[in-house]
Amino acid sequence: MVFSSILFMFIYLPVVLAVYYIVPLKWRNPWLFVVNLVFYGWGEPVYILLMLFSIIINYISGIYVGKYREDNIKKAKSVLVFNIIINLAMLMFFKYYDLFANTLRLIPGLEFIQPLGIALPIGISFYTFQTMSYPIDIYRGDSDVQKNFISFGTFVALFPQLIAGPIIRYKDVASQLGFRASSAEQFASGIRRFSIGLAKKVLIANNIGKLWDTYSAMASSDLTFVGSWIGIVAFSLQIYFDFSGYSDMAVGLGRMLGFEFMENFNYPYISHSVTEFWRRWHISLGTWFRDYVYIPLGGNRKGKARQLLNICIVWALTGFWHGANWTFLLWGLYYAVFLIIEKLYLLDALNRAPKFIGHFYTILVAVCGWVLFQLNSLSECGVYYKAMFGLGDGGFVSPVDSYYFTSFAVMFAIAIIACTPLAKNLFDRLPQKAKSFSTPALILLALIVCTGYLVDATYNPFLYFRF
Repeated sequence: MVFSSILFMFIYLPVVLAVYYIVPLKWRNPWLFVVNLVFYGWGEPVYILLMLFSIIINYISGIYVGKYREDNIKKAKSVLVFNIIINLAMLMFFKYYDLFANTLRLIPGLEFIQPLGIALPIGISFYTFQTMSYPIDIYRGDSDVQKNFISFGTFVALFPQLIAGPIIRYKDVASQLGFRASSAEQFASGIRRFSIGLAKKVLIANNIGKLWDTYSAMASSDLTFVGSWIGIVAFSLQIYFDFSGYSDMAVGLGRMLGFEFMENFNYPYISHSVTEFWRRWHISLGTWFRDYVYIPLGGNRKGKARQLLNICIVWALTGFWHGANWTFLLWGLYYAVFLIIEKLYLLDALNRAPKFIGHFYTILVAVCGWVLFQLNSLSECGVYYKAMFGLGDGGFVSPVDSYYFTSFAVMFAIAIIACTPLAKNLFDRLPQKAKSFSTPALILLALIVCTGYLVDATYNPFLYFRF
C-alpha cells in the first residue's frame, strides 16, 4: 500500500484516524500497532512474521541490555553485539544473499551456489536501522528501557515512516509513545504537509519520471549527448520529489497522529558543496551513520588518515545500504572521493569562490552520480556516461530530444523552481489574511488534482520502496 493511492487516502487513512480519535487514550497504541501491521503486510502478508521477529528480538535485547548495563557491562555489551549480528544477518540474507551468490558463482568451482530469488521485504533497510538504534541507545545511556511491548512495536512498525523513512530513532520519539498531546493546529499542519508531499509525488515526480524511463530504455545508438542530459536531469528531479514528497507525507501523517518526526530534506539542490548537499539530503540516514558508525570508528579524533578511512567506510556502507548491486557500492565510494577532496583541498576554495561556481559543481557531481545510482550494471553506466560526455553512438542531438524538451519545458521549470525555497519564501511574505484564505484553498485544490491523476494513472512508483 502506498500513500499516493485511492485505497490509502480514502479508505485506510480515514478509518485509522476515525478509530484512533474515538477510542480512549490507552487504546491508541494498540490500535496503531494492529493497523501498522495491516499496512505493512498488505502486499506480502508473510513478511508480517519477519516484522514481528524484528520487534521481539530488539524488545528482548533492550530489556537485557538495560538490565546488565548497571552491574555487568560486559554482559550488556555481549547482548548488544548479539543483537546487532542478528539484525545485520537478517538484512544481509534478505537483501544481499542473491547478490553474493551470483558473484561467487563467477568463481570456478563455486557454480553450485544458487540464488534464492526471495522477494525483498519492503522497507527492511529502514526498519532494521531503526530497531538497531534502540538497544544501542540503551547501552549508551541515551534511552530508558521500554517495557511495554505494544508501545515498542508501535514505534518499530509505525506506518507513516515504516517503509521509506525518515529513519526515526527510539530516543527521538520515546516520550511521544507514552503520551501525545494532539491538537487541531497540529492535525491541520499534518494535512498541509501531507498535501505538499502528495503534490510533489503525484504532480511532479510521476510526470517527470516518465521522461527518465523513456531515455533510460533507449538503445545506445539512439541516445544522444543532449538526450542523455535531459534524461538524467529528469531522474535527478524525479528522485528528489519522489523521496522528499514521501518524507513530507510521512511527517504530515505523523502529525495527524500526534508524532513529530525529524526533517529529512532541506532543499539539497541549492547546496554549494557536496558536503553541504549531504547535510541536506536524506538527513535521517546521514545522522544515523554519523552517530552509529562514523563517531564510534573514531570520527575525526584519531588523526587525518583515520578520519579519511572512516569517511570511506561510512560511504561504502551508505552506498551498499541503498541496494543489492555493486553499482551502489561504487556510488557510495564516488561520493567518498569528493568528500575527501573537499575536506583536504576544495572546501576552503569553494567558500571563497562566487556561489554560482560551487552550486554548478555540486549539481554536476550529484547529477553524474545518479547514473551509478539508478542504472543496473557497469556496462549500462558506461554507455550512458559515454553519451553524456559526447562519446556515444547517438551523436549530439536528435529531433526526439527537441520534442521531449519542448514537451517537458514547463514541467522542468516548475520542478527546478520547486527545488528551491523561493515559493515558500514568497508565500510566507503574504499578509496573514491572504494566507488564511489561500492555504485551505490550495490544499483542497492539490487534493482534488492529485486524486484526479491517481484515478486515471497507472504510473505511480515509489523509488525508495526497493531499499
